[in-house]
Amino acid sequence: MSNPFVRIVEPLDPKQPLKKFFNLSKLEDVRYARLPFSIRVLLEAAIRNCDEFLVKKEDVENILNWKVVQHKNIEVPFKPARVILQDFTGVPTVVDFAAMRDAVKKLGGDPEKINPICPADLVIDHSIQVDFNRRSDSLQKNQDLEFERNKERFEFLKWGSQAFKNMRIIPPGSGIIHQVNLEYLARVVMDQDGYYYPDSVVGTDSHTTMIDGLGVLGWGVGGIEAEAVMLGQPISMVLPEVVGYKLLGNPQPLVTSTDIVLTITKHLRQVGVVGKFVEFFGPGVAQLSIADRATIANMCPEYGATAAYFPVDDISIGYLIQTGRDKEKVTSTKQYLEAVGMLRDFKNSSQDPDFTQVVELDLDTVVPCCSGPKRPQDKVAVSDMKKDFETCLGAKQGFKGFQIAPERHNSIVKFNFEGCDFELAHGSVVIAAITSCTNTSNPSVMLGAGLLAKKAVEAGLTVKPYIKTSLSPGSGVVTYYLRESGVMNYLSQLGFDVVGYGCMTCIGNSGPLPESVVEAITQGDLVAVGMLSGNRNFEGRVHPNTRANYLASPPLVIAYAIAGTVWIDFEKEPLGINDSGRKIFLKDIWPTRNEIQAVERQFVIPGMFKEVYQKIETVNKSWNALDAPSDKLYPWNPKSTYIKSPPFFDGLTLDLQTPKTIEDAYVLLNFGDSVTTDHISPAGNIARNSPAARYLTSRGLTPREFNSYGSRRGNDAVMARGTFANIRLVNKFLNKQGPQTIHFPSGETLDVFDAAERYKQAGHPLIVLAGKEYGAGSSRDWAAKGPLLLGVKAVLAESYERIHRSNLVGMGVIPLQYLPGENADTLGLTGWERYTIVIPEILKPQMNVQVKLDTGKTFHAIMRFDTDVELTYFHNGGILNYMIRKMAS
Repeated sequence: MSNPFVRIVEPLDPKQPLKKFFNLSKLEDVRYARLPFSIRVLLEAAIRNCDEFLVKKEDVENILNWKVVQHKNIEVPFKPARVILQDFTGVPTVVDFAAMRDAVKKLGGDPEKINPICPADLVIDHSIQVDFNRRSDSLQKNQDLEFERNKERFEFLKWGSQAFKNMRIIPPGSGIIHQVNLEYLARVVMDQDGYYYPDSVVGTDSHTTMIDGLGVLGWGVGGIEAEAVMLGQPISMVLPEVVGYKLLGNPQPLVTSTDIVLTITKHLRQVGVVGKFVEFFGPGVAQLSIADRATIANMCPEYGATAAYFPVDDISIGYLIQTGRDKEKVTSTKQYLEAVGMLRDFKNSSQDPDFTQVVELDLDTVVPCCSGPKRPQDKVAVSDMKKDFETCLGAKQGFKGFQIAPERHNSIVKFNFEGCDFELAHGSVVIAAITSCTNTSNPSVMLGAGLLAKKAVEAGLTVKPYIKTSLSPGSGVVTYYLRESGVMNYLSQLGFDVVGYGCMTCIGNSGPLPESVVEAITQGDLVAVGMLSGNRNFEGRVHPNTRANYLASPPLVIAYAIAGTVWIDFEKEPLGINDSGRKIFLKDIWPTRNEIQAVERQFVIPGMFKEVYQKIETVNKSWNALDAPSDKLYPWNPKSTYIKSPPFFDGLTLDLQTPKTIEDAYVLLNFGDSVTTDHISPAGNIARNSPAARYLTSRGLTPREFNSYGSRRGNDAVMARGTFANIRLVNKFLNKQGPQTIHFPSGETLDVFDAAERYKQAGHPLIVLAGKEYGAGSSRDWAAKGPLLLGVKAVLAESYERIHRSNLVGMGVIPLQYLPGENADTLGLTGWERYTIVIPEILKPQMNVQVKLDTGKTFHAIMRFDTDVELTYFHNGGILNYMIRKMAS
C-alpha cells in the first residue's frame, strides 16, 4: 500500500495469531481518536480499497478532517464487506441479474461477468402469510400454502443460487433476515483475504440497520444499488454528519426496549437526521443489551437516519458467545478491535468522539407507549391512549385524524362469529400480532409477553375469538426458549400460536379477516384497529380494513388483545372480569424486569443458537425437493405471471445518449407530505378492482391466486399496474382517497396506470409533485422502477428519504428538490400546469436547473444528483445500464 496513513501490522501474538490488518489507530495524528466510531469503519473500508479508489493523500485527509469538510460534499467510496437480501427485493434482483446476463451477451460480452463479487446472503422471509391462526397446525398449513403460492418464485431463486457464485439462499421457514443476520450471519470482524477488517453490510431492506446494534456498520439500499455493489461497484456517498445520541440513566421497571425506541423515533424525527449517521454513546448504553440496541437500530428508517450505530463493547463480545459463535474467532475479534482502538467503553467519557451535534435522552424519563395511528413517529403514552384515540376520531383527516362526526363516535355494530354474538365499535382491536424483527429478536420483550400471557391465563382472562391473533418469530431460537421456559402454552391459550417464521403482519401479509368482521367494519364505517409489535403502521399497509394501526411492545399487544379495544385507560379500567367476577387490571399481570431477566438468564443459552443454525440451510424439505433449471442463462417462460424478463434493457447500446430537456410534461399525481414507498408501490393485497387484478384475470388467474404485490415483484407487468395502487393514496387532484388521478387531456378520472398509459401512447412525459419526506419507508426498488415504467421522468419534492432518492437515481428518474423556503404553495403550483425541465449540457452535482411552466412562470429547483458517480449513472440511463456497458466492454 502506498498510502502514507496506513501501516500494515503483522500478527501480534504467536499464541493467538492475528492476520495482517490496517493499523489506523496508530496514525501519528490525534484526529483519528476524535472520529466517531462509525466514521472509522467508513475510513477503514475506504483505505481497504485504496489501490482502486483512494489514490490521493487528500482523500484520507478529508475523512480525518471530517468535521471541517463534511459540508463540502466530499465523496467517500464505501465498499461493504457483505450484501444481504430478502425475497421480496431478492427476486427482482435476481431477475435483473438474469436480464443483465442476456443484455451483456447481446452486446458481445461474457454474460458470466454478471456475478456477485462480494458474499451475498438471501433470506426468504417475506412470502408467508397469516392465512391460518388460532390452531395448533397453523404453522404447517401456512408454510404449505406459502409453497403452493410461491413455488415458481422459489424455483427461480434456487436457480439463482446455482447459477451465481457467492450467493447463498436461506430457505423459507428459517426466520427474518435481520434477526438471522444478528444471530448467525454477522461476523463483526471479517477474517479473510489475508487480513482482518471490520464487518460491514448493505441490504435490500431498509431495516438492515438492525445490525448496527451489534457494531456492524450497515444500512438499507435499494435493490438497484445493491446489485451494483454485488458486482463490485462501491457506494459513492457524501461524507455524512454524525449526530451523537447520548443515553443517560436507567429505564424504569415497567419500560421495555420498544418504549425506548418509540421515544427515540419521535425525538430524532423532531431533531431531523435524514441523510445523517446517528451514533449512540454515554453510560446509558451500557444498560442496554444487544437485543435492546438492535431494536433501537432496527427502527433507524423510521427516524430517517442512514445508520444508527452502537460501537462494539464487551457486551457485544458477550453476545457473540451467547449466540454460539466460535470461541477462537470471538477471541481474535476482541483482540483485533483492541489493537485498532475500536473496542468501546461507554462508561469512559474520554473515549467520546467529536460529533456534529449531540442530543440526550435520560432513560429514566421513558414511559410505556405506543405509536400511531398512522405513523411510527407519532408516539402516544399508554396512559394517554384513550384520550388520544378519541381526539383522532374527530380530528380532520390526516396523520392524526379520521374525521368521524361526533354523533357517530359511539357507533356499535352487532355481528355473529362462529355462532356467538359480539359487538364492534370505533377502536375495536381486530388484529393483534406479535411480529417483526424489531421485537421478536429481543428475548426480554418476548419472554415478557410470555410471562404476561401466563399470568393472564391464570387470572382467568381470554381474548375474544374474532380477533386475529398471531405470533411470527424472527427465528427458531425464539420458539425454542419460549417452549423451554414454559410460557408457549399460555401464549397459545390466548390465541398467539406460532403461525410462521417471517415478516407476515408487519409487511401486510396479515391474511384475511373473518367475513362477518369485515362486514361489521364496513357497515358501521368503523375505525378498526390493528395492534402489532412491528416497525411500520403506514396507511393501507397492515390490512385494508384496519384504518388505525398502532406499534407496541409484545406484552402490550397481548394486553390490548385481551381488552379488545384501544379506547381504554389501563390505570383506571380493568382488562377484563374473570369468571369469579374479579376485575383484573394490567398492573396485576405485568411481569417485573427481575422476573424477565431471571428467565432469560436460565433459558436463552448458546446451545439453542447452535442447534437451530447448524441445520438452517437444509431443514426445509420442500425447499430441498425443488427442481431448478441448471442453465447459466435463465430460460424465461412467457406464460409466467411471476417471473418475466424486464424491459429496462430493451434497445440498450454501448453508446451513451445525451440527456434531453423534459418538455411539456403533465403532472401524473400531486402529493402532500410523507408519501411512503408503500403508497408508491404497495406490498400487500391486490385489490380485485385494480389494473393488476384485471391483468392477472386476463392471464387466467382467480382472485385466490393473485397472491400479493410483494410476491409479484419479478413481473414488471404486474408491478407497473401496481404502482400508486395503494387504497389510501391521497392525490390533491381528487377529493377522496384512492389510487386514481385525472387524465387532463380528457378530463376523466382514471386508475393511475390507465391514465399513465394514455399519456404514454400520446407521447407525453410525466412528472410527480410531492411535499416533504417523499419516499419514506421501505427500500423497495419498485417504488422507482414502477414510476419509470409509467413514463415518469422526474419527481419534484420538498425533501426525499435517502434510499428512495438513491433508487430514483439508479433508475434514471430525476429527483428535483425545491429551493430552500420554497414549495408548491409558495410558488403557486396547482399541478394542472405543464412543466419543461431544462437539462444543461454540462451537469454538476446538486446544480440548480430551470423549470418553465406553460403559464409563463419560471422557477429553479435543485437537481439531486449528489455526486459525480450519480451523474455518471444518469448519463447512462441508470446504474444497471452503466454496469452492463462496463461488463460488456
